[in-house]
Amino acid sequence: MNRSFCALIVLVAGFSMPLPGVAQVTAAPKAAAAEVAAPPAAALAAVAEIDPETKAAAQRVAIGTCASCHGRQGRSIAPKFPMLAGQHAGYLTAQMHAFKTQTRGDPDAVGYMWGIAAILDDGLIAGLSDYYSHQTPGAGTRTSGPVLEKGKAIYLSGDTANGIPACAVCHGTKAEGNDNFPRLAGQHVQYLTKQLRSFQSNLRNVAVMHGVAQGMKIEAMTAVATYLESLD
Repeated sequence: MNRSFCALIVLVAGFSMPLPGVAQVTAAPKAAAAEVAAPPAAALAAVAEIDPETKAAAQRVAIGTCASCHGRQGRSIAPKFPMLAGQHAGYLTAQMHAFKTQTRGDPDAVGYMWGIAAILDDGLIAGLSDYYSHQTPGAGTRTSGPVLEKGKAIYLSGDTANGIPACAVCHGTKAEGNDNFPRLAGQHVQYLTKQLRSFQSNLRNVAVMHGVAQGMKIEAMTAVATYLESLD
């Protein structure tokens, strides 16, 4: 087994065991750089032209390694880790490049994905993005009540009193997203809330999302996330 693949397994599993010649990331930078908003043109071209061998290699990595956190088909059980099934390939490619360039600075990105993405080339990133984009998303978590209704109202119409725009403008009325804005339907409450807090604090330095999140209290974040988790 080669050193790069060993490093991938160890980092995904969250182990702290050092490997000779493999740099480990243990802390975020003091000032996060602006997060990569779009992948390089060459990476997008790679997504459009994935050969069968690369597809097969990506599937082996997804099922054999990434599944430890994200599930075999990208439907994670642990709420700390995001659902990837049905996510848009362009968005996934952008995120993996943000991990690789170490511009996405939220704690789990630093602790898990910076090290993992460091050994991925454009072909494997393209293959993984393609694999997850073709998986069937899981059903939303059925729930009801005032928290969900509050979240639905904020998501669809915003909250002008607190300067929160309608999330649906970018992410779609059914939270289906597109290549530039992620699919949010069915995503875990814990993961969504953590990301909103990272945008608010600029751990994830994304100007548009900082503007959205800066006026949100934790109750509003939880409400929106609860609504989104309920969607298919």
